[in-house]
Amino acid sequence: MNTFFIEFRDPLFGIIVFFVLVFVITFLSYWFNRYKLKENHKHLDKFLKQFNTLPSQDELRVLITSGDLSEKSWLLLANSYSKNGNFDKSVEIYSELLKVGNKDNYRDTLFLLGKTYFKAGFLERAKQVFLEILQNNPRTPQALNYLLLVYEHMRDYNSALGVLEPLDELQKDITTESAYLNALVILNDSKFTPQEKAEKLLDIYKKIHQLTYLIFEYIFRVNPALAWQNLDLSQAELLTDVLYNIDEKDLNFDIIKKNGYLRELYTAKGYVNEATKSSVFEFDVLINLHQNTNATLSFEYICDNCKQVFPFGFHRCSSCHVIDTSRVELSLAKDYHKDFSEENNSFQ
Repeated sequence: MNTFFIEFRDPLFGIIVFFVLVFVITFLSYWFNRYKLKENHKHLDKFLKQFNTLPSQDELRVLITSGDLSEKSWLLLANSYSKNGNFDKSVEIYSELLKVGNKDNYRDTLFLLGKTYFKAGFLERAKQVFLEILQNNPRTPQALNYLLLVYEHMRDYNSALGVLEPLDELQKDITTESAYLNALVILNDSKFTPQEKAEKLLDIYKKIHQLTYLIFEYIFRVNPALAWQNLDLSQAELLTDVLYNIDEKDLNFDIIKKNGYLRELYTAKGYVNEATKSSVFEFDVLINLHQNTNATLSFEYICDNCKQVFPFGFHRCSSCHVIDTSRVELSLAKDYHKDFSEENNSFQ
């Protein structure tokens, strides 16, 4: 009998049994986890499918009042839809929350609805929402700020200036906003000639020494000589793209020779030969190429406040809505204009 069970006392047999048990347990555990993961994905997909198409207003009202999701969760969902550009879904959720949600959150929800209308471009609806908030709560600076933005986008600059009065009463600094809106009023007033607009814009600039890009970008277009006479050369870097694209006939070489940055800029452009190198990498490359290649400068615009990057110049950031925060970023690009000119000359 002992002979028959001799292998059970063998240490090697015990080791084999141990590893077999480990393998079986690991195998079962692995497949069980695979099964649970698959089931979880099914539940998640089922949950997400509920939001692929928003329920009807009646269904939405039932879902909100049922309490399966908290009001905060619905607000987060609406905000998520808004960030993804699904403004219709976001608006429907906010609208239903205003009807059946907690009345203590009514003003905050109404403000979020107004912001969504503004982002979606429904300016008239956004205006009515913010006016409703201010009718019941006139000392609400967030609503006042957005109402000002709405009026600005509607080009109703006088109404926007009117919004500054209550903001001033709330001890908000409106100096830049006031100058900016007054500048827009001047630029969009057909009663003034371009020369009159340039002079009025200069008056604003001399008072606040802000809005450099907005004001001088216009003046360099309509009266380059006036712009050169009044430009603060310490601000030249803010206008790099404007100065780089000025026609050679509109340059003031006496002023350029007195300023190191301008000497480097226009040597890189090829209009003068006043610099042999530059601390600005892009200028340095173009200076050393000596016009032997068809490279030029290209520009991007960064908001110094929120760091968003834009392909075009701006005066008020469309992301954070702050005025006069545009900063030019340089890069090198192929000069397609030069290629086109050379091709045209080859046919002559």
